[in-house]
Amino acid sequence: MSKLQEVFDCPEPVALVTGSGSRRVGRAIAIHLASLGCRIALHANTSVDQAEELARQISDKHSKQTIVTQGSLCNEDTPERLVDETVTKFQRIDILVNSAAIWQPTALENITAGDIREYFEINSIASFLCAKAAGLRMVSQSMGGSIINIGDWATVRPYLDHAAYFPSKGAIETMTRSLAVELGHRNPRIRVNCIQPGPVLLGEDATDEFAQKMATSTLAGKVGTPEHVAHATQFLCENDFVTGTCIPVDGGRSIFAPDGIQAGLNSG
Repeated sequence: MSKLQEVFDCPEPVALVTGSGSRRVGRAIAIHLASLGCRIALHANTSVDQAEELARQISDKHSKQTIVTQGSLCNEDTPERLVDETVTKFQRIDILVNSAAIWQPTALENITAGDIREYFEINSIASFLCAKAAGLRMVSQSMGGSIINIGDWATVRPYLDHAAYFPSKGAIETMTRSLAVELGHRNPRIRVNCIQPGPVLLGEDATDEFAQKMATSTLAGKVGTPEHVAHATQFLCENDFVTGTCIPVDGGRSIFAPDGIQAGLNSG
């Protein structure tokens, strides 16, 4: 029995991963959890075709039951429905990964109240409602469950043109700690944690020059991969003594400023 199976006392734990249709971090997390023996509930809004293709791939490769849930997280009824569909199919939910998110560079001068509301609706409120729905199901499960929210390393060092986005991701950190208390009080086997990815997935149009710039912005000296986030997800699912934490998976970028100051001091 694997560590994951041992923690949830189940040969095939069930994981719901939001935002796992398109080729982003959520997709890598779903694939990794399937490789560990999980049955998977994928979620997509517009990338349903990609999610269905991924479901077929997981079923063929790992012989695991996989379903696709669909819906816009702007609709406040969607989170409860996604969890309902998952539990109806598998009779349990052991893992929830809140990976769905939106972001778009926008100059401060062009940000509207509607932009800010949309970021909070999808990045913050929907994550909260998914966690609430899944967590209250986990309360009745003897082995509880693991909820993982995806935040952002740069809430501590925000960069330009994302002033509407960062408040919605900053809320994830406080929400994680609050839900860890709320759900852990109801069932001490429920854990809620947060991963804060750094540069782990560059855009398809990223140039070699940009990739090198991102690599030198980290202490690790390289750009990460979605699989680095997936491995952190595994750790947080398997370790039943970690809850209420926010873990940067950023190659040290949140503590490192590649400005040459230290090099200058050393040479003085």
